[in-house]
Amino acid sequence: MAGSCTILIIFSFLFSTVTTATTVNTITPGQSIRDGESTVVSRGQAFELGFFTPGKSRNRYVGIWYKKLSGKVSDRTVIWVANRDTPLSDSSGVLTITQKGFLVLLNSTNGTVWSSTVSKIANNPVAELLESGNLVVKVAKKDDNADNFLWQSFDYPGDNLLPGMKLGVNLVTGLNRYMSSWRGTDDPAHGDFKYMIDPHGVPQLVLTKGNTIQFRAGSWNGLRWTGVPQLRENPVYRFEFVLNQNEVFYRFNVTNSSVPSRMVLSPSGVTGRLTWIDRSQSWQPFSRFSGLTLDQCDNYALCGAYASCNINMNTPSCECLEGFKPKFPDEWSNLDWSNGCVRRTELDCKNGDGFLKHKGAKLPDTRSSRINKNISLLECEKLCSKDCSCTAYANSDIRGSGCLLWFDELVDIRALTENQQDLYVRMAASELASIERRRQSRKKKLVIIIVTSILLAMAMGVLILGWILYLRKKKLKNQGKGNEEMDLPIFDWATIANATCNFSNNNKLGEGGFGPVYKVTLLICK
Repeated sequence: MAGSCTILIIFSFLFSTVTTATTVNTITPGQSIRDGESTVVSRGQAFELGFFTPGKSRNRYVGIWYKKLSGKVSDRTVIWVANRDTPLSDSSGVLTITQKGFLVLLNSTNGTVWSSTVSKIANNPVAELLESGNLVVKVAKKDDNADNFLWQSFDYPGDNLLPGMKLGVNLVTGLNRYMSSWRGTDDPAHGDFKYMIDPHGVPQLVLTKGNTIQFRAGSWNGLRWTGVPQLRENPVYRFEFVLNQNEVFYRFNVTNSSVPSRMVLSPSGVTGRLTWIDRSQSWQPFSRFSGLTLDQCDNYALCGAYASCNINMNTPSCECLEGFKPKFPDEWSNLDWSNGCVRRTELDCKNGDGFLKHKGAKLPDTRSSRINKNISLLECEKLCSKDCSCTAYANSDIRGSGCLLWFDELVDIRALTENQQDLYVRMAASELASIERRRQSRKKKLVIIIVTSILLAMAMGVLILGWILYLRKKKLKNQGKGNEEMDLPIFDWATIANATCNFSNNNKLGEGGFGPVYKVTLLICK
């Protein structure tokens, strides 16, 4: 019996040493993180790196999750995964760092499952998980200058974008930092959707499914993406957009670092911003926008070229820009707008074209556009006029500066009711004259309608006022009659008998249907 207890105690000790994980702050050559034995924790313990199994999956992955917000293992909020497309089938994984600074994930046969890259060879490399959630490889332990990192996980986002992470392209090295969805809630492999900045032409934010654009947030207008009016200053986070010769990127930072906030891209392509609420111990949406879930007009190029989508219109939602007509009227009438619209009058650049102003627009796709931040709107118009291939222009900054020029068909326009921006579309001079005549005609009709409506309203007002005065006068008259009746004197029986000499026949005047009638005398009766 005693021997059995000893065996049980020894077994329990062995089990506890295997299942209880130790934590470290960094990984250096010669150290390793083994599945189930150890993890890496940031200095302030905000984040943790280790092995995990997502949901109902049986595969093992190396990932980073919020440590302080994690209750049960199944509730972990994983924000980055190393071996997304190469999972481990068992718990034999080992993460280590080489003498040259490569992070390497090995399986049970010491085969490389995943490895990082380095910008240069390091002599004394160290891997550290920063309090921001960024896993970095650097030369010295205390060197936190991002420019000196040999490698960092922030350069390879997953389905989450954390404060301080860049979403964009390094135009020198070609490094493209974009969000990519999981294949499923239990599978972190690269899914169908990407949320990224397209650097072609004038950079813009897009959501793609495969190689197809699903939603276009648009170019940056100085304050926000032109197609996302919901993005505005708020007390939770601050955002910035940078475009120069070296890079283009968007990022945000929280105003209060104690309130976790992140952007996430779901397996179905829905993007949203989540904020941690301590009271409910859960992530709550701060804002939500995507090309698949907002409304019909968010579907990329729904109306085709030279057409605008207006969700506030009754069906159909698409209409050709003024001066254009449906390319295929039969398709258009059947609510197939994909082929868009064509000009009613072809351009005649040599003899002079003009521009038609469209108010309150989500600016068109800018992949075939150019930008000049240093000229005015008037100079922008002149620049577009001189180039016969220029189809439209607008201020690049919604506050009234800079120049944005288009050199192709205008696609993916929609009407906006807030954060409006004006678009100037090139038109033939004869078409502009025709449009002006139609507008003047509509204005005259509108004036006639308004004047007629005002006169009718005034006439109705006079009639109603007259009717009210008549009813009031009638009511007052009826009230006057009632008051006169109430003012008749009332006498008691003795007074009446005395005034008629006790109903003497000498005072009787006659009789009617209601009885005898007596005269009243003020003299003393005899």
